[in-house]
This record gives sequence, C-alpha cells and structure tokens, in this order.
Amino acid sequence: MIERTAHMTNLTASSQTIAAGAPAATLPATKPLDESAAFASVALADLPPAEGPLSLVIPVMNEEGNLRELHSRLTTSLQAIGRPYEILFIDDGSTDGTWALIEALRKEDPSIVALRHRRNFGKATALANGFSVARGDLVITMDGDLQDDPAEIYRMIDYLNEGYDLVSGWKQNRQDPWGKTAPSRLFNWTVRRVTGVQLHDFNCGFKIYRRDVTDTIRLYGELHRFTPVLAAAEGFRVAELPVRHHPRTWGSSKYGIKRLIKGFLDLITVFFLTNYRQRPMHLFGLPGILAVGIGVLIGLKLTFDRLVQDQQIGTRPLLMLAVLLVVVGTQFFALGLLGEFLANGRNAAKNDPERYLRSALGVTGERHWPTGTV
Repeated sequence: MIERTAHMTNLTASSQTIAAGAPAATLPATKPLDESAAFASVALADLPPAEGPLSLVIPVMNEEGNLRELHSRLTTSLQAIGRPYEILFIDDGSTDGTWALIEALRKEDPSIVALRHRRNFGKATALANGFSVARGDLVITMDGDLQDDPAEIYRMIDYLNEGYDLVSGWKQNRQDPWGKTAPSRLFNWTVRRVTGVQLHDFNCGFKIYRRDVTDTIRLYGELHRFTPVLAAAEGFRVAELPVRHHPRTWGSSKYGIKRLIKGFLDLITVFFLTNYRQRPMHLFGLPGILAVGIGVLIGLKLTFDRLVQDQQIGTRPLLMLAVLLVVVGTQFFALGLLGEFLANGRNAAKNDPERYLRSALGVTGERHWPTGTV
C-alpha cells in the first residue's frame, strides 16, 4: 500500500523544524507513579538508547470531538521532547466527521499522517496497518479518546531506556465505570495465569515499542490486547509502567461485553500460538499417546478375557471404546505430523536467524551483522 523508508533520518520537514529547529519547551515536572510492580519478562541486558524519531500510531473511530484537543496535547508534549515525530491517525471506519477533521489538521500540521479504512476492520488491523507505514525508530500507540495522557510519553521513553523493548502502560487508577473495570480485572488475571506474563493491564492501548518489536509481531483479529505476550514469546523484554488515566469527556466507549468474550477466545489462540507454534506435535502428541495407550490397554484386557477366560467380547461397550480411542489417538498423531510439516516449511522458507538474535559476534558475509549488542 505505502512503501516505508528503511533507514530514515527525518520524518517530515515540518516535524524536524518543530522538534529540532525550535528550542524545546521544558517538560513539566511530574511525580512518578508507583512503579513497584514494573515487570521485565526476562533478565535485562544492555540495549542501545531509545533514540531517534517517534511515530505515534492512533486508531480512531468516531472521535470527532476529541481529536483537535488530542492533537494540541500531543504537539505540546512532543515539542517538549525535542525529537522528529509523526502523528499517524488510522480512521477505522468512522461515520461522523472524524476524517474531515483529520484532513483539516493535516493542512495545519504536515507531521500528521493518516490512513482511512473502507469500513471498521477492528483495532488489531488498524494497528497492524499503522505499524506497516510508521517510520519512527520508536512506535507509540495510544487511544484517541483523551483518556491517555500524552505527557506520559517522556516517562515511557525514559523507562524504555532502562533496558526494555516494549513498555506497556498500566492504568493504575482507571477512570472508567465499574462495569468496565471489573471484567477487565478478571481478564487480566486470567491472562497472567495462562501466559506467565505478569502485567496488570493488558487492555491498555498506551504502549511504546522499539521498532524491532513492531516489525516482528503479527497482529490480526483481536490480538492487539496481547502484544506484550506476543513480544515476550519472541524474546523481547517487556515491562509495565503506571500511567495517568483520565475519564472520557466526549463520545462513548466502543467496547462492551463482547470484548470480554472475544478476549477470552483470543487468549486461547495466543496461548497455543506462543507455546506450540514451533512444536505442534507436543500439542497433539500427548492426547494421542494417552488415547492410543488407554485403547491398547483396554484391548489387551479384552483379549485376555476372550482367550484366557473364554468370555464373549463382541457386544461389550469396552470393545467399541478401545477401537474409538485408538482411532482418535491416531488422528491426533496425524494432526501433529501435519503441523510439524507446516512448521518445518515455514521455518525453511524464512531461514532468517536475525529475527531471533539480539547480538552476534564475528559474523561475516554479505549481510552486515552487528558486532555487539543490538
């Protein structure tokens, strides 16, 4: 759709002028929130400083009344940080004046970039499309409802520099009604138990990523809630930072009880993708072994009854159960083998070890590998 510049030094001429040419404003002093629960998915190691241009990726749908104020707050915070930046709006099928307002803002501020979907495809698709065209070295996602505070971006960049690849916001004092917070707590508790990624708030859309993360993880369906889980499964360092959260002052929430149901269904998908994507036989082999083993034991028992005790077994339900278990177990093995063929073909086609490595020493060849930690 749109080709992204591979190695970019400036996002746009206007953003460079705003962020670098003009004197940076002084960031307001903010008292850090309680960071005692910040979590790293794996042990820390050295990473390069989180420097370079910023890309703000903001999916919106029917947020006409919030965007102008959001743009004003973002501009204030981003100018204070003093880096080149772009603000990327993805209009995910708005039916109000959201797109017209984005066009008007673009005329005022060339650092704004925008995509418009033909219809509502969902937040995961919006983020995936945003990641594909974002040009910054650091990618920040947030919602367009003014509940996320742009002033927190500076703290998130600073925290990323402590050695993380992804920092997820935690709405520690969430300004939402009980009907949204209670199901969210249940969902977050379940995700922690199932995935082992110990974050408090997977639903928070306010996150900052190093570019490697957004280039690696795949988003589709409703998987946007699980970007920390997907990133941790790829070996990236994931952390959490409490951020300020504001009550919604205009518009209505786009999520209801369906979000909770979809979230639990997607959790099953993520669990199997992150645990068995590269070893499907481990998923299907265990039930296959159990089914065939139990079927064989029952068959041996029936054989003993027929040959030694001279009992009739042709009409016994156990005989049907034994046959059924052996057939089902064989099918599980077949599914596991098919999965292994698919996984093997996928790995052979890519053959890209750089995707899995954080550093390399002494590697030579046509491709210029890093000589130290990357």
